Amino acid sequence: MSRTTNEIILRPRFRFHVNHDHEMLLKLFENQKTTQSNFIVSRIDDHIFIKIPKNKQHFWSPQLHIEINKELDREGSIIYGLFGPNPTVWTLFMFFHFIIAGLFIAFAIWTYVNWTLETSYAIQLSVALLTIVIWFALYFGGRIGKKTGMSEMHDLHHFMRDTLRSKGIHAEA
Repeated sequence: MSRTTNEIILRPRFRFHVNHDHEMLLKLFENQKTTQSNFIVSRIDDHIFIKIPKNKQHFWSPQLHIEINKELDREGSIIYGLFGPNPTVWTLFMFFHFIIAGLFIAFAIWTYVNWTLETSYAIQLSVALLTIVIWFALYFGGRIGKKTGMSEMHDLHHFMRDTLRSKGIHAEA
């Protein structure tokens, strides 16, 4: 499937194949913890998390989550990447979305019931429409946040790429 510039992507993802052992790749990133100080690198099993240091972070600072798996059908490894906000920020953001969705559903039902009973429903309809406006505000707030963190996303991606290239590893599409 091709991607267009109009596609809605708040958390960009990527995937590529490399002709190297996944354990060697994981160790390569793990070694970066002690050899550089521009990023915070942590490893949990086959997952690598690359973050901006606390003193350089802002509310919208992204992190890069990389999962490196051994390929089963051919030699090498597959690297999955996901850019996203700090997990606490993402959880808060999703919490607000669910609250707004719940309020919309509740007020839409209340509006429908009052309409069916032929009683006044102006307030309920207004609140239901307001939740739609708030949802759009949250969406565009997320887009603005993504744009604010775009240069840091590039820095994280360049760090990953440079770490791989330091051992002569190049990605295959």
